[in-house]
Amino acid sequence: MARTLNEAPVTTANARSKLVTGEYARRLDADAALWYRKGVRGGVWFARWRNHGPGANYKQKPIGPANDLNDKPTDGLFTFLQAEKRARDIIAEARQAITAEADGPAPTVRSAVKSYVAERDDRASRRKGLAVRSDAAQRLGRYVLGHTKRGKRKAIPAAPLADAALHALTETDLKKWRASLPAQLKATTRQRLINDVKAALNSGYEAHRATMPASLPTIIKHGLKAEKIDDDEAVPLARENQILTDAQVSALIGAARAVDAEQGWDDDLFRIILVLAATGARFSQIARMKVGDVQRAHGRLMVPVSRKGKGKSGQIAVQVGRDVLDELQRVVTGRKPDTRLLERWRFEQRPGGIEWHRADRGPWLSSSELVRPWGEIRQRAGLPSAIPYALRHSSIVRGIRANLPIRLVAALHDTSVPMIERHYSKWIVDGLEELAAKAIVPLVPQDSGGKVIILKSGM
Repeated sequence: MARTLNEAPVTTANARSKLVTGEYARRLDADAALWYRKGVRGGVWFARWRNHGPGANYKQKPIGPANDLNDKPTDGLFTFLQAEKRARDIIAEARQAITAEADGPAPTVRSAVKSYVAERDDRASRRKGLAVRSDAAQRLGRYVLGHTKRGKRKAIPAAPLADAALHALTETDLKKWRASLPAQLKATTRQRLINDVKAALNSGYEAHRATMPASLPTIIKHGLKAEKIDDDEAVPLARENQILTDAQVSALIGAARAVDAEQGWDDDLFRIILVLAATGARFSQIARMKVGDVQRAHGRLMVPVSRKGKGKSGQIAVQVGRDVLDELQRVVTGRKPDTRLLERWRFEQRPGGIEWHRADRGPWLSSSELVRPWGEIRQRAGLPSAIPYALRHSSIVRGIRANLPIRLVAALHDTSVPMIERHYSKWIVDGLEELAAKAIVPLVPQDSGGKVIILKSGM
């Protein structure tokens, strides 16, 4: 602002009542001021500041009508203190926008999410050895970025949040987006989506930290605060009918071998079902196992830890039966230790034909590859409601029933003790009752002979 700016007494309603019609200023800093314009029917506040961006001119923005009756907060009317705070916020946002655009267009939620999606897609492609879209790309495309119509896929417009400038993002913007999500969206899916958006915005802040407000991480944190998820939705439920007996697990494995032989899987399908049942591990862990992870001499399989959580690495030693090791011997013999243990055939159509032919072998990529054959396996086994995760549920409960320490059961299955206690408490209680029953000892005292003496009558 010009150094000759004359400040006027506008800080109280009483002082403003003595002013004549016109405009009056109150300096905020060297280049900004809060202005009060008094008219015949009342006064209004507006902010004016010197723009240091292209053009280097003055800019102004209205704030709202002044409360010229008293100095108490009133809906729709601004006291001096309220107007001053709002003016400072307006000017700070404007200056931040200029800083953010100094090296090109200001980053937006859209640009931050797109960068994050590209990173996730690249990571998923490296893991699977071919170009794929990540699950995050599908979620964010549907609920943030939107997508165009393609084939049978309907067009979905981008969320209003996508166009918000990163430097001007507010908690209100984020909460409005959350409120707009479909009510029928599962709690776990909703939380994964929120976590993706949070990671994308934090990544955008890190990439442009020099031009972003220091408060942005706090805004992201509170605007996307984790929702409280019902424990029943945290993981696939350990329902009673998904805890299989040893005979039922054996039936599924036998059915897998039969379906494998009928459909020409060359034992690939049978082996992955066998290892899932023997270890109780997740599909993503089994798919990453290497030939060298079969340690026949020690009677165990080395299962990679899951990628859930940060900074996790290493393997879990899981003891398995000799029968399991014998079945894996054929795929281990003569192969390099660092190659994938479990593979399957890939198929392709030859030029000019419609029939599918075997092309080459490669690792299992996604649990979705089991969907179709699993439907046939469970029908053949007489367990039409069984899900693949039932093999994991059953392995965990088997360990609990064997009275293994809960910490050991959790470690063998790459999960936490609280998770075991929450989702398998029924079987823990049953196991503890059996142990408690064994600790019962006779408490009623007996005579030395241990016999009951019947007294004669009349004594």
